[in-house]
Amino acid sequence: MTEQREASEDVFMTRIGQAVMLLHGGDREEARNRFTALWSEIGDEGDALHRCTLAHYIADTQDDPADELAWDLRALTAARALADDRVAGDRDTLAMRAFYPSLHLNLAADYVKLQRPAAARDHLERARAASAVLADDGTDDGYGGGVRAAIGRLERRLREW
Repeated sequence: MTEQREASEDVFMTRIGQAVMLLHGGDREEARNRFTALWSEIGDEGDALHRCTLAHYIADTQDDPADELAWDLRALTAARALADDRVAGDRDTLAMRAFYPSLHLNLAADYVKLQRPAAARDHLERARAASAVLADDGTDDGYGGGVRAAIGRLERRLREW
């Protein structure tokens, strides 16, 4: 039964990945449609890792900054639920720790778009603190460096505000 559940989860993550490829390929509307259909399947009570990943990407397809913020907040809530639901050494929990800097960075950017600098600075600080778990040596395919660079860019932008 466990193998069946894991295979089902892999299929779901594959479907999310396919929609992400559409998004990155420039087909934002089709990506949003697929993400929305996937969200309908899992809903607010589905697997926390799926909800976090899906909400994170749905946020990127929103036209309204307030909607983007709402989805990014759902992603953070799901990440926290994942941390609560899984044991500290669990593979998904460890992966989620590396996702927190990006989650907080996205929230900071959302708050900038909504002209809320105090909230933006708060989440930017959280992103910086959480980035300590990211690799410094490129072993994460450059993810850590990319997130740190984005944090630095947003910090500079907020200093000018």
